[in-house]
Amino acid sequence: MTGTDTPPELGTGRAGTLPGRFEEYARATPWAVALRWAGREVGYGELDTRADRLAHHLVERGLRPGGLAAVALGRGVEVYVALLAVLKTGAAYLPLEPGAPDGLLRHVLAEAAPALVVTEEAHRIRLTDAGARELVCLDSAAAAVAAAPAGPPTVDLDPDGPAVVLTTSGTTRAPRCAELSHRNLLAAHHGWRTVYGLTPADRILSTASLEFDVFTADWVRALCSGATLVVAPRNLTLDRAADIADLPPLIAAERISVLELNTRTARRLTAHLAPAAGQSAHRAGSPLAGVRVLTVGAEKWWLDEHLALQRLLGRSTRVINVYGLAEAGVDSTWFEVGEKNQVLRGTAPSLIGAPFPGARVLVLAPDGTPLRDGTIGEIALAGPGLGRGYPGRPEETARRFVHSAHDTDGRVLLTGDLGRFRADGTLEFIGRAAGVVGPTDVRLSDTVARTVARAARAEARLRARPGIREAAVAEVEVAPGRRELVGYAVAVPGAPDTDGWSLTAALKALLPDGEAPAAVVPVSELPRTRAGKLDRAALPLPAPADHAAPARRSGGGKGGRSWKGGGSGGSARVDSTLGCGVVGFGVPAAVVAGLLTNSLWPGSTDVSAVPAPYDDLFRVLYFFECASFGLGVAWLLAGAGATARMGRPAGLSTAAHLAVFWLLASWWPQDNLYRTTRPSDWHAQAWLVFVFNIALMVSAAILVRFLTWRPKPPKPAKRP
Repeated sequence: MTGTDTPPELGTGRAGTLPGRFEEYARATPWAVALRWAGREVGYGELDTRADRLAHHLVERGLRPGGLAAVALGRGVEVYVALLAVLKTGAAYLPLEPGAPDGLLRHVLAEAAPALVVTEEAHRIRLTDAGARELVCLDSAAAAVAAAPAGPPTVDLDPDGPAVVLTTSGTTRAPRCAELSHRNLLAAHHGWRTVYGLTPADRILSTASLEFDVFTADWVRALCSGATLVVAPRNLTLDRAADIADLPPLIAAERISVLELNTRTARRLTAHLAPAAGQSAHRAGSPLAGVRVLTVGAEKWWLDEHLALQRLLGRSTRVINVYGLAEAGVDSTWFEVGEKNQVLRGTAPSLIGAPFPGARVLVLAPDGTPLRDGTIGEIALAGPGLGRGYPGRPEETARRFVHSAHDTDGRVLLTGDLGRFRADGTLEFIGRAAGVVGPTDVRLSDTVARTVARAARAEARLRARPGIREAAVAEVEVAPGRRELVGYAVAVPGAPDTDGWSLTAALKALLPDGEAPAAVVPVSELPRTRAGKLDRAALPLPAPADHAAPARRSGGGKGGRSWKGGGSGGSARVDSTLGCGVVGFGVPAAVVAGLLTNSLWPGSTDVSAVPAPYDDLFRVLYFFECASFGLGVAWLLAGAGATARMGRPAGLSTAAHLAVFWLLASWWPQDNLYRTTRPSDWHAQAWLVFVFNIALMVSAAILVRFLTWRPKPPKPAKRP
């Protein structure tokens, strides 16, 4: 499926690059407002001049065409000066949030290996500790930058050269760096400009953090269209204290006409506007007057949510659901509701529509054959927005960016997302495979497609239940070697019949046999990543199957035990197995050890010659030796699942499982043998040292390795 038209010739030389496009407006209308931040306005001419001077300084510091510079600055004007300056040198920029966690900073700096980092003195220590090699601090270098020559550096800018290295959100695995060229982003800009109708009269609001791809999309949409980019004072994604109630007044005060929100923020906005709309239904006008385009993306957005926000804002505002990946130029498809789009409760799909102009999208079977008959397959993206891949990760690039004889360019990006074309040609988003079944390293199989589709149907029914504010369904390991779909529901406080057992039974009644999740776990909030997306790894396990259901307050059902797990969540089936193991194996083993001690080692626990009260202290020691042995036996027989759930390599998990067993169980035989072996029996003493003492040290070392294990960081990208 191809967009409605193909992009025009995007230009050659400087004219075909992002700074070249920006400079056209800077020369034509230098007085026009390019940026607005905290009440301050910066014109296109001033922004261009400042970026030129900083670009000369960066060249003096060694930045070259084809290189990479990280930009780690807070919200404000300076970050846009810096990224334009980097682009004017012919290098690419790596957006890096200076307040990101240390681990994320280290990972991104190690993977991308930028030649230098543009930042401020306030961030020097953190960035240096995180691995930054060369830093350019704008505040301490202000005098040198001001003294730099005017005009852009005399370097050749290549439209096909790298422009930005974006960090993927890392929803189910470590974030990866994806490279886009100037041509990729200008192709995306053509699609945005065509669909959104962008003009220099627009005022585009940027609410995103520097590290996310929508930040780059926002400034490209604005500064490559001659529009004004208004930088929001608060980051609505990362700033958990940001009040959604502040957004409508900000939009009104700044006369915003275009903005993009992530799905979670759009839901918060809808919840905020709905009561106000009900109280002032007699009033005319939109609650976001002046906004003509509001786009929502980054996560699955259901059609009923789309319709609800569209109704609240009225037809004067186009509410558009966008879909795409950073690797393919941020946005690839878009969908706008019409009068015919109505849904029955519990049957709402997620529609992502048609490709942006010039973009192409396919739905592929596991063998790469296109599917057009409503069959679910993997969404593949293609077109001029398709990036180069992952710098320094040739295997990953080859796995995701594959040859396809069914595309004009012969190259597509496998998204890992499932979708299908409906009868009218509209693309429907089913779900992200990794978000349901976990990370996948091969083409999505028919089995994975069926599991994701089943999860989507169950989630649609679950979120439509009365009193449910938000829901998710994912496949989790409920017991060692056993994976099942589990639902998660965020209920409106006080809503009836929203406990896990009631919701589980309701889904079983609504869905065909074998379709319902094994359990539904009520949670106060769904766990979220930094990007605001569902954090699958942080989802709790359901309660064990024998967990008693609470007495029903309503609904006519009988109390008693649930047919499957439910409850409040967080209680692990594997924890129940371990607890049963302690009772079933540990206690008998401890009793047997106590009974056999004097038979195996006569006199070992004789304290008749020990004066009081020290004799009782030794009796306590002997009790704990037997108890520890019993606990070790229970761990050996029932604790493997708890170790496996930690996500370490299988060999290391097995070694750690045995190490814990030995650390617990070895004290009973070891101490008894030491007490009954003559000190002068050097052969026996040496044997005991190697079998027990050294083995205990090795076991401890294995546990240290197990607890401190982290995935190996990828090799840094090699850049010219």
